[in-house]
Amino acid sequence: MEPKNYTVVKIEGEYAYLREDGKTADDDLFIAMALLPPGIDIGTRLHCEMFEYTVI
Repeated sequence: MEPKNYTVVKIEGEYAYLREDGKTADDDLFIAMALLPPGIDIGTRLHCEMFEYTVI
Protein backbone atom coordinates (compact mmCIF):
# COMPACT_ATOMS: atom_id res chain seq x y z
CA MET A 1 0.00 0.00 0.00
CA GLU A 2 1.41 3.37 -0.99
CA PRO A 3 1.64 6.17 1.60
CA LYS A 4 -1.26 8.63 1.59
CA ASN A 5 -2.17 11.84 3.41
CA TYR A 6 -5.64 12.50 4.79
CA THR A 7 -7.57 15.23 6.58
CA VAL A 8 -10.21 14.45 9.22
CA VAL A 9 -13.38 16.04 7.84
CA LYS A 10 -16.06 14.71 10.20
CA ILE A 11 -16.33 12.78 13.46
CA GLU A 12 -19.47 10.85 14.39
CA GLY A 13 -19.29 9.07 17.72
CA GLU A 14 -16.46 6.54 17.57
CA TYR A 15 -15.84 6.95 13.83
CA ALA A 16 -14.02 9.51 11.70
CA TYR A 17 -14.32 10.41 8.05
CA LEU A 18 -10.98 10.93 6.34
CA ARG A 19 -10.54 12.67 3.00
CA GLU A 20 -7.47 11.83 0.95
CA ASP A 21 -5.58 14.84 -0.41
CA GLY A 22 -6.91 15.75 -3.83
CA LYS A 23 -10.11 13.66 -3.54
CA THR A 24 -13.77 14.65 -3.20
CA ALA A 25 -16.35 13.97 -0.49
CA ASP A 26 -17.57 10.96 -2.48
CA ASP A 27 -14.29 9.19 -1.69
CA ASP A 28 -14.22 9.77 2.10
CA LEU A 29 -12.85 6.91 4.21
CA PHE A 30 -14.90 5.82 7.25
CA ILE A 31 -12.61 4.51 10.03
CA ALA A 32 -12.84 3.69 13.74
CA MET A 33 -11.25 6.29 16.02
CA ALA A 34 -9.48 3.48 17.91
CA LEU A 35 -7.25 2.99 14.86
CA LEU A 36 -6.18 6.64 14.79
CA PRO A 37 -3.69 8.51 17.02
CA PRO A 38 -5.16 9.93 20.25
CA GLY A 39 -6.35 13.51 20.35
CA ILE A 40 -7.36 13.95 16.72
CA ASP A 41 -10.09 16.42 15.80
CA ILE A 42 -11.71 17.82 12.68
CA GLY A 43 -9.01 19.35 10.49
CA THR A 44 -6.21 17.11 11.78
CA ARG A 45 -3.87 15.99 9.01
CA LEU A 46 -2.78 12.35 8.99
CA HIS A 47 -0.19 10.31 7.12
CA CYS A 48 -0.97 6.64 6.49
CA GLU A 49 1.71 4.13 5.64
CA MET A 50 1.33 0.37 6.04
CA PHE A 51 -2.05 0.94 7.81
CA GLU A 52 -0.36 3.07 10.51
CA TYR A 53 -1.68 6.61 10.96
CA THR A 54 0.50 9.45 12.26
CA VAL A 55 -0.29 13.15 12.73
CA ILE A 56 1.51 15.52 10.35
